[in-house]
Amino acid sequence: MMRTLPITSHHLTVCEANFIRLKKLLKDFSLKENLFESVNPNGSSLNIYLLVLDKTEHTITIEAKQSCDNKNIHSNFVLRIQMSLDAKLAEVISYQGEKPLPFFMNQSKKQSYDEKLQQNRFLTEWLESIFVSGISSKEQLKDILGND
Repeated sequence: MMRTLPITSHHLTVCEANFIRLKKLLKDFSLKENLFESVNPNGSSLNIYLLVLDKTEHTITIEAKQSCDNKNIHSNFVLRIQMSLDAKLAEVISYQGEKPLPFFMNQSKKQSYDEKLQQNRFLTEWLESIFVSGISSKEQLKDILGND
C-alpha cells in the first residue's frame, strides 16, 4: 500500500479519475486519435480532438483540443496530458501551449502545487462535461445521419 500525505492524496485521486475518463474516450488506448462533437443547448457545437502524441510501454502523451463554432463563446483551448500506464494516472503537463519545464529546473521555477491542481481539476471538469453533454464521434454521427 502506497502511503500518501493528505495534501497529495486529493491530487492523486483527481489524476486517477482523469486517467479512467481518458481511457474510456480513447477506447482503452486503442485509438491514436479521436474527434468528437458535442452540441450545447444554445445550439453551438464544440469540436473535441484527442491525439496521442507519443506512446511508450509505460506512458502516453496526449494533446486535447477544444474549439467552438460560436464566435460569442470563447472556449478554445489546448491541453497536453501525460498518462502513466503503470500508475494509472493522467496529469496535465501543459496548458494553452505553455511548455512544460524540464526536470532540471530549480524547484522555485516550476509550477506551484496550486497551479498544477487547478489545471488537473479543469481537466476533470472538462472530461465530466463531455460525458454529461453527450458526445458523438464523427463516425457515430455518419452512421446516425446516414452520411458517407
